[in-house]
Parts: sequence; structure tokens; C-alpha cells
Amino acid sequence: MRSELPDRAPPGPVVDYEQVFRDTAPALWRAIYAFAAGQRAVADDAVAEAFARALERTDQIRDPVPWLYRTAFRLAAELLRRERRQRRALESEPEHVPATAAGLGALVPALRQLSPAQRAAVVLHYEADLPVREVATQMGTSVAAVKVHLFRGRRRLRELLGDEEVDDA
Repeated sequence: MRSELPDRAPPGPVVDYEQVFRDTAPALWRAIYAFAAGQRAVADDAVAEAFARALERTDQIRDPVPWLYRTAFRLAAELLRRERRQRRALESEPEHVPATAAGLGALVPALRQLSPAQRAAVVLHYEADLPVREVATQMGTSVAAVKVHLFRGRRRLRELLGDEEVDDA
């Protein structure tokens, strides 16, 4: 019978989460804000919670930026689902902050019409300016799935906004 606990793997490089926050938080917040269709509270909560969870697991996270994006998007999706359930129960409209605060203007109402996966792919690819492979990494899915989400999201946005607005995205 062994009385010692197995040793943990040696820790990786120390991550300066303060610097990661300064470098990543603004772009992450904008991406979540657009994903949440202009709901500032969802963006604030999801980004803050993602960083809080990262700080709790610093020794378990190899690459913090993709981890933060995946976590924040999952948290935002859960917050939106919870809000939708509550709204259905109360049959009231959610409170929205004007989208112009993030420079997204008329795009935010159209983004609300997309599925969460399409919205995430479109926002990460066009708003956060990430290549498709990186979008797949951030979303925790395949490149092929991201391409399908982008294709369907662009098609739906084209229907909603017209050709001019989608070409600018």
C-alpha cells in the first residue's frame, strides 16, 4: 500500500494573467458582446467569470487565450439560455444596451437572428479578425463546422441586411 500521493507534472511556464487580461479582455469582451446581441451584462459576466475560473486553474491551463475564449463563449451561451427561459416564464422583453457602444450598429439586431454557433463563428472571424482555424480552436469545434457556420451565417445576414452590409463585414 502506497502512502504517498503521485507527484503532479512539473508546472509549465508561469502565465502573467494580468498581462493576458490587458491584452485579451477588450477583444474578448467585444466578441462576447456581439455574440450576446448587445447585452452588456452578459459580456461583462462571461468575461469576468472566465478570467476568475482561469485564475483558479492556472496550473491546469496550457494556453490561456483559447481557453478563455471557449470558456467565455460557453458561459455567455448558458447565461443567454437562462435568460431566455426566464423571459419565457415572465413573458417580458430583455433590456438591451445600444449596440453603437461597441461600434456594431445595425449588425447587432441581425446577429440576434443567427444561431449561437453561427453568431460565434461570424463574430470571431469578422469582428475579432481570427482565421478560420483559430475560430475552430476558440469554439472547440472543427474547421469544417466553422466553415458551415460562416456560410450559413453570411447567407442569413445577407437576407437580413442586403448585399452591401454583409460585404463590409
